[in-house]
Formats: sequence, C-alpha cells, structure tokens
Amino acid sequence: MKAKELINRLNNSGFKEELSVLYGSDSNVLYTQRHRYIKAIERFCEIYLEYEDVHIYSAPGRSEIGGNHTDHQRGCALGAAVNLDVVAVVAFHEEGVIRLYSEGYGMTEIDLSDLEVHEEEKGKSIAIVRGIAARFSQMGVKIGGFDAYSVSDVLSGSGLSSSAAFETMVGTIIDEQYNGGKAGEIEIAKIGQFAENVYFGKGSGLLDQMVCSVGGFVFLDFRDTDNPVVEKHSFDFAKEGYNLCITDTKGSHSDLTDDYVAVPSEMKQVAAYFGKEVLREVDEKDFYNAIPALHGKVSDRAILRAMHFFGENSRAIAEADALDRGDLERFFALYRQSADSSADLLQNLYATKKPLEQGIPLALALSRATLGENAHARVHGGGFAGTIQAFVPLDKTEAYREKMDALFGAGSCYVLRIRPVGGIKIV
Repeated sequence: MKAKELINRLNNSGFKEELSVLYGSDSNVLYTQRHRYIKAIERFCEIYLEYEDVHIYSAPGRSEIGGNHTDHQRGCALGAAVNLDVVAVVAFHEEGVIRLYSEGYGMTEIDLSDLEVHEEEKGKSIAIVRGIAARFSQMGVKIGGFDAYSVSDVLSGSGLSSSAAFETMVGTIIDEQYNGGKAGEIEIAKIGQFAENVYFGKGSGLLDQMVCSVGGFVFLDFRDTDNPVVEKHSFDFAKEGYNLCITDTKGSHSDLTDDYVAVPSEMKQVAAYFGKEVLREVDEKDFYNAIPALHGKVSDRAILRAMHFFGENSRAIAEADALDRGDLERFFALYRQSADSSADLLQNLYATKKPLEQGIPLALALSRATLGENAHARVHGGGFAGTIQAFVPLDKTEAYREKMDALFGAGSCYVLRIRPVGGIKIV
C-alpha cells in the first residue's frame, strides 16, 4: 500500500481490528494511535523517497510481573507485554543497505556486506541492527535491505525494555520479509539477545526479549538457556477490576552500573561455594544448611540475595499457577511477598552510594498511603532507581495517578493494559 493510501485508510477509521488487538477498543485511544501512525508515515515520507509499498510493524515493551532478578541465575520469571510499543514504517529494496531513522536518535545505516563486530559501535543502536542482521545471515537468510522510520512510546530506562522492543521490531521485520516468518517468536528473542550481548556489548539475559517477542503473559524457565520453557498464559486483570500502573520516579540510572553488576555477581559467589555457576544449580536445602559455613566466606548481603533468589524463583512458578487457576487472592499474596523480598533481601530499592535519593521507597510508601497497607505495589525491573509497578483497583486508578503525578510530575504514572501479541506486521 502506498503511503497516501495508508494515511487515507487511517483517517477513515481503518485498521480498527488490528489496532484494537494492540491498544484496546477505547475509541479515544484508537483515535490517538491512528494519528500517531499517520504522523509516523508522514515522517517516513519526509526522510525517504516515495515507495510503492509501505509497511507498518509494531513491537511491545514489557513489564516484569514475577521473578525479580532471577533470569541471570537461570531461574523462572513471569512477564507481560504491554500496550506501549515501538512502531516502524518500512519500505523494502535490494540495495544491500539498512537505513533506519529512530525518532530521538537519528539515522542508522548498515552496509550488509559488513556484518562484523565494530568495537566503536558498542553501546549504540547501530550495533543492535548490525548484530541482528549478522545473526540472520549466519542462519543463511539473504537480506536485501530496507528503509525505515521508527518511533517509540516505551519509556527508556523504565524497566519496560525499550531496547528489547527495538530488537524485536528489527528481528520481526527481517524475519517476515526475508525469512518467510520461519524464525518465529522464540528465535527472534534469541537473535535480539545475541545482538545485545555480542555487538552492543551488554550481557543481558533473555527475559526482556522473550516477553516482547512472544506477547501476552509469559512464564519462562531458563534452566536450559538454549531451550527455555516458554508458556503463554491468559489473564485479564481489567475484567477482575484492576489496572496495571507503572510510575516513573525520575531517578537517575547514572553511576549505578556497579549496583546492577553486584546482584548477579554476589549470587554467583554463593553458587561458587557449591562448585556451581549459578544458584539454579544449587539445592535449596543444601544452601540453607550451609549458611553458617557461608558466613564470613561471602558477604552477608550475598547470602541474603541468594535467599531472595530461592524464594522468588518458587514464587514465579506459584504466581503463574495462581493466574491459571484464576486465584487472584493467592496471586496478590505472592506478589506482596515478592515486594517484601526485593526490599528486605535483594535490597534493590535504592543505591547505597546515593542514600538520600529514595524515589522508589517513597513511591511505594505513597502507594500504601493511597491504597492501604496491603497495596499491590513493588519495585519494577532492575531497581535502585526508576520505576514501581502497582495493580490498582479500577475505581481508585484516577486518584492514584493524580497522587503519583503530583509527586513525580505530570505524566509520571502510566495506566497500561496487557498486550496479547508480541512483534507483529500490521500491514
């Protein structure tokens, strides 16, 4: 479809079914998304030449529901795709080049004849694109190339995985156009992780990419990282009377690398005592029996963080089971236990090097003051700074959002819905 045809269809309320799957059926939301798409198409046309065929792709961000800091120990986790996404307008050609203009980041251009790792590109989005193209090439896929414009409303640094959404989007584009969709959701997630680890230079786990690529509620077991267990679940919190809210506390992630690295490092120190690489390989009873011997050989915090892992790993499994059974009371009881464990054992609510900056504990305290002591609220993502997550009753959502926005600034609290699909070609 030509760009003008796409715009005309969107102006005339086209793609209602497709957009409703991604964003819900609220007419105001669909109106906003149509105009977001129109603006994206117009920007594409400003940057590139007119094409006969223009396509639109979307990939969601994700929210971690259960399993805080378990994936890097090959544990279990529960995540959900959300209705914030990265959207790309794409036109294909056979020039052997990928040109991708990301709003806010500028132009990325990849010559597909050069798919080697570039050290100077590490930490930049160009490395992600090159790495994904390289992995498909290693799989025997011939990529002609494409021009694309992308725009994202997935909060950067929020724990909603803007980078994994971007990786899923690029992987979906290449797989759909040049591989006939043969790679599929799980392989696209692995390809994104490969690009992030090898080309971008960040040693991420697979949780973020997997949830963004698969979509919906996803339970993941990473015991075998080459073949993780991936179970898609369905549960509608809105029908049960709750909204999923993410609040950005505006905390800075600068200078927090040491805090993030220390979590898996300390857990692995405990595993090493047993001659194992990660805690998933350690028997839980053996660990608890060995605590007196561990004391003094590793830090006290490392022992506490290992205790968090064992409890959180079991909770993620139990949370998925509770949702399958429709037992919301049980799920929320486990969810509050997870919140307490992150605070008391994992200790990732604020950075010890910045003890006066406690946006996450402040947001959680205000959540309890607003919703009651049994508020369903917890740290979201890696922690130390950034966002909290809360399941808020529908009739209290607006008041809750007003409280959060008053504290952290207008637009800080996002009311989200679970998106049932991952990376997708819309047209």
